[in-house]
Amino acid sequence: MLAAYGANLGTQQEVARMFGVGRQCLSELLRQRRTRGTITPRHGGGHPPAYRGKKLQKLRRLVQQQPDITLAQLRERTGVACSLVAVHYTLVRLDLRFKKSRSMPASRTDPT
Repeated sequence: MLAAYGANLGTQQEVARMFGVGRQCLSELLRQRRTRGTITPRHGGGHPPAYRGKKLQKLRRLVQQQPDITLAQLRERTGVACSLVAVHYTLVRLDLRFKKSRSMPASRTDPT
């Protein structure tokens, strides 16, 4: 799209229409290339993982040693300042999933 505009194949509006995007999209790409020298994204976005390296290995080891450990206990024992959701997503990333254990038998419903 930038090459087409640079080759004078039309106005910004016409070139954008050729590629099925709005004029503003082309305009922003041109501005980004002019100011930064590239149109590549700046970064991948998002937060860095709460658990990395030794803390990640410690988390895995704690779950292996005590499979029924809670998320709050894991967070406390690893000393990582993060949300319980971050602990959960880390366990999912490690493919460590928990199966709920029933505290009482499953209820049975009679056929109607």
